[in-house]
Amino acid sequence: MARDYDKEYAASRRPDRRADNVMRKRARRKMIKKHGAAAVKGKEVDHKNMNPQNNSFSNLTIMSRTANRKKQPKRK
Repeated sequence: MARDYDKEYAASRRPDRRADNVMRKRARRKMIKKHGAAAVKGKEVDHKNMNPQNNSFSNLTIMSRTANRKKQPKRK
């Protein structure tokens, strides 16, 4: 079964998805500033409530990529 990459690319360009991506990058920079680059290197910044718009320190944690992927809800 062939994948429609044009469709996926177009979906990633929607304004709401772009805004979420900007906030994820902002959260990562915020954690680097607080904990240092060495603490975040090779890890991901997780939003506890799954809302990338909420970048409060109480909502952010640093975890491994595998742990963060396991935490995410299943997609269809």
